[in-house]
Amino acid sequence: MSHDPFAWLDDELVSLEANHLRRRLSTREGRQRPATIRLDGRPMVNFASNDYLGLAAESLVEAVEKALHQVGWGSGASPLITGRGAVHAELERTLADFEGAEAALLFPTGFAANTGTIPALLDKRDVVYSDAKNHASIIDGCRLSGARIEVYPHRDVDYLRTAIQDGRAFRRRLIVTDGLFSMDGDFAPLAELAELAEQFDAMLMVDEAHATGVFGQRGRGVCEQLGVEDGVHVRVGTLSKALGSIGGFVVGQQCLIDWLANRARSYVFSTALPEATAAAALEALRLIQSEPFRRTELLSRAAQLREDLKRQGWHTGDSVSQIIPVAVGDPARAMELASALKERGLLVPGIRPPSVPPGESLLRISLSYDHTDEMIDRLLQAMAELKVADDAP
Repeated sequence: MSHDPFAWLDDELVSLEANHLRRRLSTREGRQRPATIRLDGRPMVNFASNDYLGLAAESLVEAVEKALHQVGWGSGASPLITGRGAVHAELERTLADFEGAEAALLFPTGFAANTGTIPALLDKRDVVYSDAKNHASIIDGCRLSGARIEVYPHRDVDYLRTAIQDGRAFRRRLIVTDGLFSMDGDFAPLAELAELAEQFDAMLMVDEAHATGVFGQRGRGVCEQLGVEDGVHVRVGTLSKALGSIGGFVVGQQCLIDWLANRARSYVFSTALPEATAAAALEALRLIQSEPFRRTELLSRAAQLREDLKRQGWHTGDSVSQIIPVAVGDPARAMELASALKERGLLVPGIRPPSVPPGESLLRISLSYDHTDEMIDRLLQAMAELKVADDAP
């Protein structure tokens, strides 16, 4: 009888199931829309999408079709070989101008931007200070760097100050944080972090993935919103959320971008994105600048929804954004609530470990410009009914 090298997986999957941590794949039919989608054959109001400005399904299609006719599909090589096309170069120039930076570099994904950038800046002689609730891509980038990793409690500047004082012996120091945290919907204390970076001669890197296009007077993100762009040395963003396309980017000084193009492994050794995805991002950047009402109306509705949920008795933490967590705690209960909402035709994902720490399972509501008042009212009515059931003896 042959040996089964994966016999252990059955027990591990049973363990995930028993702890309400097993994920199963669903299938979406038709276009992704923040408002309504068809999931596993059922129509749903979609409160799970990060297409925050509602651009992906309709507004970018014409730009993609035009690019396909001009440049085709597939890049054929990494950017350093033959993969960087004219549309990629145009997008990099446009991103740098949009972000008020000297230069920009495109990556295959936002995940690749973080896992490529951090190891390019640090090695075993260095130290990185990472917020406890940073995205997995930041965590993995820190691990890949080989640097000493100091994880500081979420947004705890005092703890970080003590830790960085003790790290003077290291060659280089990097503070890295999300600007807008993807699960809690809150901001990093960027002004204080910039002060620490200046005081202790550290680099400061901020991932604006969920904030680009949504925050700031021009839509540049939390760094712009909080007025700290000059104090942030490395800004990372994604094209796959509010911009409705795919890919990631880094902006900063020209020397930084030149270095990453030579040393960021996820850039050097990845086939470049199809140029049509860059065309979509260029159109999204145009719309972000010409239609600021999308972000202002989105944030206004999000603020009202947070207040309405709080009045019902739900806890939404310190969210100040279009990402609204509803604290639950127990993963089984989070999934029960998500299932009850799905039965009502509302897609609100239950978030469990390892996406959040143990004991912090939640429902995550992702609001979009495309959500109507009627859709939000449906959600509030359902949440009110579930709260009554939760509070019943």
